[in-house]
Amino acid sequence: MAINFRKRPTEAPDINLIPFIDVLLVILIFLILTTTYSKFTEIELTLPSADTAQMRDSPREVIVHIAVDGSYVVGNLSLPDRSVDSITSALGSAAPAGAQSIVIISADANAPHQAVVWAMEAAQRAGLSQITFAAQASSSAP
Repeated sequence: MAINFRKRPTEAPDINLIPFIDVLLVILIFLILTTTYSKFTEIELTLPSADTAQMRDSPREVIVHIAVDGSYVVGNLSLPDRSVDSITSALGSAAPAGAQSIVIISADANAPHQAVVWAMEAAQRAGLSQITFAAQASSSAP
């Protein structure tokens, strides 16, 4: 029995990249076609603008002024007490049209937020559901 100890010629293995690239392109196309693009819901706001040129005098309005220190003036009456009950009674007596009156809260820009919330709560307790806020036209307004 003869044993063949000759070396066989070794070839460098070739890696064919063309099928690999084809498979990757097919996967990429599949992912592009099956991806759903969802648009996130956004809140679209239209902010109010103030026009100080249209000042009007309405007999149904009750103006509540809130100072920097949180003190209240309802109509022309300055309130010594800052409790919700005193604001409620002042609003009830100052409302000329009863439940149809409009409460205008005019708070200083540096007034405490809690003071504004108390004024809104007092208006609700007094049965006044129409509340609006006074605004000052900014210098950058058109």
